[in-house]
Amino acid sequence: MEGIQHRMVEVNGINIHIAEKGKGPVILFLHGFPELWYSWRHQILALSNMGYRTVAPDLRGYGDSDIPESVDSYTCFHIVGDLVELIDVLDPHERKVFVVGHDWGAILAWFLCLFRPDKVKALVNLSVPFLRFDRNIKPVELWRAYYGSDHYISRFQEYGEIEGEFAWVGTDRVEKEFLTDFPVLLPKGKLFKRPLDEPITLPSWLSEEEANYYVTQFQKTGFTGPLNFYRNLDRNWELLKPWVGCKIETPAKFMMGDKDLVYHMPGMKDYIHNGGFQEDVPGLKEVVVLEGVDHFISMEKPSKVNQYIFDFFSQFH
Repeated sequence: MEGIQHRMVEVNGINIHIAEKGKGPVILFLHGFPELWYSWRHQILALSNMGYRTVAPDLRGYGDSDIPESVDSYTCFHIVGDLVELIDVLDPHERKVFVVGHDWGAILAWFLCLFRPDKVKALVNLSVPFLRFDRNIKPVELWRAYYGSDHYISRFQEYGEIEGEFAWVGTDRVEKEFLTDFPVLLPKGKLFKRPLDEPITLPSWLSEEEANYYVTQFQKTGFTGPLNFYRNLDRNWELLKPWVGCKIETPAKFMMGDKDLVYHMPGMKDYIHNGGFQEDVPGLKEVVVLEGVDHFISMEKPSKVNQYIFDFFSQFH
């Protein structure tokens, strides 16, 4: 794509694939589920033309990056460890970069700022706000209590089970369903709302060619690596106890769509708008909620997202 370079980088004992373009201060883009570096294609092209070196990895377990076999290799500390070493490779002099995250990439970006604030100049996160740690209830139990055992996070927990169901449905269908209308519930025997013989109409922001890039990659790798992120939610909760009550001081901007499934989770709007989010992230400078926008905000409204990123990071040169 238009001058984007690809290479492998060895970090934290594994090989990570990165896509990069441009010269200048580094912006590190972190994707979510079930995505790839490719979700940042619009940002890579636009911001590299605005004076930045744009870099988007496939996170461990995804795409052309290594896929460790053990579920235990996907804790937040493993993945943030990858990012810390990658930052040192990308900027060996300053060892500090701008960061943009979406979905799981946003969660990991918050953790990066929590564990290693010295590595992040400023942060723009999309779709998932920082969520304070509940001391008393594990996250998987919490989601199950709200949504029942068909909730996607609950369904992702048993190793191999959902992979078998995805295989039966087919990678093409699974990937396009998630990108088109991210399902909150995945009932056994009827994973998606639409009958399998009903064609999927892709959203206007995603062409068939673009969707097929994801499909081709996941046909090669499967979904186990990405699902292992979810299988470590409770393990992360246990490991993060020393950080309960810690604040994020990194200068940050947050954006999401008003149709995003995350925005409509119980208590989320109150947390974002009525002081809880700001209390946990004192460095939070602005919250932007885009009307009529769903979960995949960087692809749905690339021009707006690009300009917001550029305007925010321009304050920190």
